[in-house]
This record gives sequence, C-alpha cells and structure tokens, in this order.
Amino acid sequence: MSFTRKITLLAAPVALLALSACATPFRADVARFQTMPAPQGQSFVIQAQDAQMQGGIEFSQYAGYVSQKLSALGYTRADDPRSATLLVRLDYGVGNAREKVETWGGGWGPGWGWGGWGGWHRGYWGGWGGWGPGWGWGGWGPEVSSYTIYDSFLDMTISRTADNQRLFEGHAKTTSTGDDLTKLVPNLVEAMFTNFPGRSGETVKVTVPPPPKGRG
Repeated sequence: MSFTRKITLLAAPVALLALSACATPFRADVARFQTMPAPQGQSFVIQAQDAQMQGGIEFSQYAGYVSQKLSALGYTRADDPRSATLLVRLDYGVGNAREKVETWGGGWGPGWGWGGWGGWHRGYWGGWGGWGPGWGWGGWGPEVSSYTIYDSFLDMTISRTADNQRLFEGHAKTTSTGDDLTKLVPNLVEAMFTNFPGRSGETVKVTVPPPPKGRG
C-alpha cells in the first residue's frame, strides 16, 4: 500500500474524531427577525413553547442560560409573570440519527498508472505492459466513509405582553455527531445571542469558541 493511500485511509477517522472533540468550535446557522426596542430595564418571563416542558428541571436549566443573556443586555427578569413586559418562548430539540457519506481519493492527477493509460513516460505514452509515473489516474478508487449525524435546533420568540405584539423571532440550527442536548442547547443559546438581536431577515453563520481547556 502506498504512503499516499495510507494517508487517505487515515484521514476519515481523524476527521470524525475532530468533529466530536471537545476543542472543536461549535458552528450554527442563525436566522433572526426583529423589531426589538433598546433595552431599558424591560422585564421578561421565559416559558416553554411546549406546555409539557414548562416547569421541568431540564427546561429551567436552559431557560436560565437565556435569562443570563437577557439580563446581561439590560433586561430584567420578572418575579411575577403577570407583571412582565416581555414574554420569551423557547423550543428546542434534536432530530433522528441519519447517515452521512463522504468520499476521498480517486480522479485524475499525478501518480502511477499502467502503460498508456497510467501516465506520460519519458516523453511518450508508455505502451501496455509496464508501470510508469506521470499524469493519469491516481492509482486507486475513491475511499468511502459513513458516520451518524444529528440535526438540532433552538427557536426563540419575544412578544410584548401588553398587546401580544411579536418583537423577535429567532431560529438557530446545527448538525453534529452527537445528540446530547445538555451540550447542544447551551451552544445554540450562545449562537442565538451572538450580536443579538441581529439584523432582521438575515441568516448568519456563527462560530462559538470551544470551552477553556479542561472543561470539555
């Protein structure tokens, strides 16, 4: 087996390890539509879009991340939902597993070939019967690898409680090799609030840096 072929075979598993490694940046597509007023201490309350999630420990943890982001921007968490200026609704989830197939190698390029088809040899196309270096078929077929991926999302809306006027609609989504919501949702929240509230009607690609070493 040639050295180049060995490198090709090793590339796929190395790439897959990189996808799931703790130090790999998190990437998401974020779409936002908004007419948000400037923060002036408006109060907010966070509720689950799915009523079955409301009051759950898991939802409360994710709502806490959103609450921290809004508070840092200058909004105030309401002690009593009936007195809140803004109603924030959250929805999140991860889809079923699906397989992704990738192909490496193959094609025309410098390499070893057989006779007249393999490459240019000493100023002429070699005849059948010998191997020669040159420009031709790379010497091996494509390498195919498959792995499991998941699509996950975070949806967030903000409405004015006085008249139920919608002020913000956001959708963040990503594809990953894992389906652990305890890792996905915090990163999706971080992506949602990157340059919040964003330019209305624009979809951006957001990269969230990996956590400090030792916290992955």
